[in-house]
Amino acid sequence: MKIGITCYPTYGGSGALATELGLALAGRGHEVHFVTYRWPFRLPSFTPRVYFHEVDVGRYPLFEFPPYDLALAVRMHEVVRTHGLEVLHVHYAIPHATSAWIAREMLQKDGDDVKVVTTLHGTDITIVGQDPSFQTITKFSIEKSDRITAVSEFLKTETIKAFGCTNCRVDVIPNFVDPAVFNRARYGGELHRELGQGRKVLVHLSNFRPVKRIRDVVRTFAAINAEVPSVMVMIGDGPDRPDAEDEARLLGVEKDVSFLGKLNDVAPLIAAADLFLLTTDRESFGLSALEALASGVPVMGYGVGGLPEVVRNGETGVLCAVGDTAGMARAASAILRDPARWARMSAAAAADARARFGMNEVVALYEALYASTLAER
Repeated sequence: MKIGITCYPTYGGSGALATELGLALAGRGHEVHFVTYRWPFRLPSFTPRVYFHEVDVGRYPLFEFPPYDLALAVRMHEVVRTHGLEVLHVHYAIPHATSAWIAREMLQKDGDDVKVVTTLHGTDITIVGQDPSFQTITKFSIEKSDRITAVSEFLKTETIKAFGCTNCRVDVIPNFVDPAVFNRARYGGELHRELGQGRKVLVHLSNFRPVKRIRDVVRTFAAINAEVPSVMVMIGDGPDRPDAEDEARLLGVEKDVSFLGKLNDVAPLIAAADLFLLTTDRESFGLSALEALASGVPVMGYGVGGLPEVVRNGETGVLCAVGDTAGMARAASAILRDPARWARMSAAAAADARARFGMNEVVALYEALYASTLAER
């Protein structure tokens, strides 16, 4: 098949999943074309059967805000016609599904066609899509897609509840992990020793947006550090990074917290961790949590949204109420003090992640979805 993929290429779970999916599809013999405004952050410089098409948003004095959605639709139309794409798989409803619908309308006028598959990832539904400025166009774009997928049962339910999409089918296809990449045994313990210097290592990975409650990560770490000597490794960047740095200074743990910024190759750092902290208050899935679990790292998080579908509370991690940093810290400290319990949770986390969210199995679900969608012509 010839498949076009559009995603936000910046740091975040939806872009990471879309890129990894494209690479996996290419590895299975499909031709994959990324259409977006920037090279996706997890896309290598060259991969056979993978192509990148940049969206050029023209600058004109009349436009205070250049219309990216229209430029994207034009680029989609061009790439479909030039390369004979059969499916446009867009990740994030706004504006990608809207642009794909426009491109398809232009194609059909010319006697061509393309199927549109939209994958919903979370904030496109739970935050952006429910804003009055976008709710109507989000509902329209979802309903005009040929097929719709959501990354969790929670997000499927939220989509139907928020938009009343009673005449559209939403298939749940979860995020996936490559067990060959996120594998604790692959990296050894040298990085853990270097990072920890005899202390426990905690890791957080995100795009540092308000929904991630980054101050809660630092507060939880400070409480853990007071009980069990530890270091905190913060991977990623975003608008709330200054708040996290400020919180570390206020709590007197700034020397124990390292801010590493945006990194493409995060697997070695995650595998070096003893625990993974995730304090999102509206998590639709939690790709970073899944990557930690696959690496044998128990996850400490808030039991909201789709995260309980990923983390088995008490078995592969611990889930607390939103804002309960003290409870999370107590649970984390208890695990870190009990090597036998940590080892059981680590082994269970890796086994469960591979069993339920393995790359080959999930990518096969997308292949079947594309095939059934194309058969509907």
